[in-house]
Amino acid sequence: MTQAETSTDFIRSIVADDNRSGKFGGRVVTRFPPEPNGYLHIGHAKSICLNFGLAAEHGGVCNLRFDDTNPTKEEVEYVDSIMEDVRWLGWDWGENLFYASDYFGQLYEYAIKLIEKGKAYVCDLTADEIRESRGTLTEPGKESPYRNRSIEENLDLFRRMRKGEFEEGAHTLRAKIHMASPNMNLRDPVLYRILKESHHRTGDEWPIYPMYDFAHGQSDSIEGVTHSICTLEFEVHRPLYDWFLNELDIYHSQQIEFARLNITHTVLSKRRLIELVNGGYVNGWDDPRLPTISGLRRRGYTPEAIREFCDRIGVARRDNTVDMALLEHTLREDLNKRAARVMGVLDPLKVVIENYPEGQTEEITSVNNPEDMSMGERRIPFSRTVYIEKDDFREVPPPKFYRLSPGREVRLKDAYYITCTDVVKDEATGEIIELRCTYDPETHGGTSSDGRKVRGTSHWVSAEHAVEAEVRIYDHLFSKEDPHDVPDGGDFKDNLNPESLVVLKSCKLEQSLANAKPGERFQFLRTGYFCVDPDSTPDAPVFNRTVALRDTWARMDQIRK
Repeated sequence: MTQAETSTDFIRSIVADDNRSGKFGGRVVTRFPPEPNGYLHIGHAKSICLNFGLAAEHGGVCNLRFDDTNPTKEEVEYVDSIMEDVRWLGWDWGENLFYASDYFGQLYEYAIKLIEKGKAYVCDLTADEIRESRGTLTEPGKESPYRNRSIEENLDLFRRMRKGEFEEGAHTLRAKIHMASPNMNLRDPVLYRILKESHHRTGDEWPIYPMYDFAHGQSDSIEGVTHSICTLEFEVHRPLYDWFLNELDIYHSQQIEFARLNITHTVLSKRRLIELVNGGYVNGWDDPRLPTISGLRRRGYTPEAIREFCDRIGVARRDNTVDMALLEHTLREDLNKRAARVMGVLDPLKVVIENYPEGQTEEITSVNNPEDMSMGERRIPFSRTVYIEKDDFREVPPPKFYRLSPGREVRLKDAYYITCTDVVKDEATGEIIELRCTYDPETHGGTSSDGRKVRGTSHWVSAEHAVEAEVRIYDHLFSKEDPHDVPDGGDFKDNLNPESLVVLKSCKLEQSLANAKPGERFQFLRTGYFCVDPDSTPDAPVFNRTVALRDTWARMDQIRK
């Protein structure tokens, strides 16, 4: 059986039922229709996986269509980024790349047809006047004084609008439906407005542009889309889309609505994201703290992890909020299988092994990934002076502290047992700046020939061979689970996490990372998963922490069990 036949996903069930009944002749044509006015985010990834996935499951096609009807907010940069993101997620639209602007001529003819039927009219009210006349949920709207213009006058005015004879705001074209409708979208909505703006594809050919609601359903119809899958906010727009299709007597797609994705500790509103980017609260659209696909990619997320996450959260009929911990858990599971283990010391403390021969260097063998032995082993240089994490030493150890302290023996990962014999401090500040230790040469490989055990193991880096790097530690962008939870008069930006980015300089990484390339991912032992940033160069390496090792979702799952 196919996935569509076995899944409990309500959308897949609808599509499977349609195929069994012969509706649409067994065709499955979906579409992903972004507006090119910003970068895609994780919520769009859910829609991408759903639409492209459905088409793939049924041997159909999924169109990538840019709903580019508002030249004041759209840019080629956004078009390019959207195509890059869809490809990176693993989907291919083949020859099915379309733009709403491809249909501007046809949409114009559709508008003419509505005017000729007496179903649309040119209105001289301003945008504010139209807004005020629409009424409320409890009060009907007021008809425009221009609503009953003759068909001839409306055709003449609309054609002159097309020729560019009028200034912006002078006229709009509105549908003539029902100003007392309980559905506000049916109260004579605007179909066309005058915009003297150059379009990124059509240039200055059009001085008028269709509204999104007028272009959307008709574009689906023109493309022969079978299942037009939208988020829930479009449910109240469906009667309007049906009205257009019925009045124009053209092909109907089936619109199905599902709940949009919400995730804790972030925002998925394009308007909010634009505000963060343009206000300089983050460093561009690909800032690793953002939920944009480009930001997640730069942070070190894999397309496989994002697709698996979208599959796990499923498709619901009601809006809900997913814990960010589930996304991070899914990522850890993926990186755990594919990321090589390396050693990186983020807050280095020098350790001099006094009985190790001066000038000597040897190579230590370490497994690249115990989850996948086919990834092999690597050789790591070891010398008299190494770095360990400052947190791995306590001069006065607290209870249950098993790392290094005066007189205590610990294991250096895959190397030797060492014992702290002395502590060197800065005379002015009293800060510990160096440890003096001895090693047991009979513990090569990190095991003792006499069977004695040590409870503490520290990762380390040879001082002589260390790669010095900048490491950027990323955390949740917002300190609250719901960024919009603010007092009256507050702003969602008040909940920005001041420690969402901490930059660590002079971190010490093992020699194998000297030639790491942007985009490569690693697990720093005992620290987290990291990715080489695009800013990185051989002379100035930069690593981003993708996610910490601590898995709160897995712990929550164990508690539930």
